Amino acid sequence: MRRFSFLFLLLVSASVAHAHDTWVQTNTNLTRVGDLVHVDLMLGNHGNEHRDFKLASKISLDPCTLSVLTPSGESYDLKPDLIDTGYAPKEGFWSARFVTGAPGLHCVVHTLDTLHRTTRAIKSSKTYFLASDSLDQVSSSGADFDAPLGHPLELVLQSHPVRNVGPGQPIRVQVLYEGQPLEDARVSFIPRGQALAEGFDKEYERMADEQGLASFTPREGNYYLVVVHHRAHDQKGDGYDATAYSATLAIFVPQLCSCCE
Repeated sequence: MRRFSFLFLLLVSASVAHAHDTWVQTNTNLTRVGDLVHVDLMLGNHGNEHRDFKLASKISLDPCTLSVLTPSGESYDLKPDLIDTGYAPKEGFWSARFVTGAPGLHCVVHTLDTLHRTTRAIKSSKTYFLASDSLDQVSSSGADFDAPLGHPLELVLQSHPVRNVGPGQPIRVQVLYEGQPLEDARVSFIPRGQALAEGFDKEYERMADEQGLASFTPREGNYYLVVVHHRAHDQKGDGYDATAYSATLAIFVPQLCSCCE
């Protein structure tokens, strides 16, 4: 019985590890130029088997990148500035400070490419925030939110991440795999504090159409994490017999619709 229990725990631990995803989020989606933005790099268990917004551990930084793309197209590496928020090696998350220097839409980008047991894991994550000279008159100019960044598996927004975001306003994304629309990809729109139902959750999940498009309309304000996975069993290499892709996108939905000119 003890041996069976031990083997069971090993299998559960393996499934949890394969379900882990990374994501990035900021403390605000709208700020004044010159203000401070906190950028957090998270690791959670909201994969296909464990379908929530909870932290699961803290990722190793060695195989990671983390940067901010400014409205002018410059890229700032945040990895050297990351601090550890946890007491123990696997507790908490990583966080960095970024001071905005120009108005417009900024994109936070994270990537990871590593081996996990016999699987190669390739991940990408994005989130956005808007800097403005004045919060009374906010411009939506800046980064092209609907322009792909070229990740192997990528979630590309088809709706603005800050302007006209709120309950009743759809969040629209396109799933791209190797630059092409990925039909029938399962896209999860996970609200923080909500655990998705087992199997296919009809309320919070959508299947991408032939153009890789999926849409979800939130009913209330919250952080929403958009997640998609793709597993390529034919992509094998030295030390791995399959490649697992994941892409995440964090969207902050205010309780009242944010409308920018």
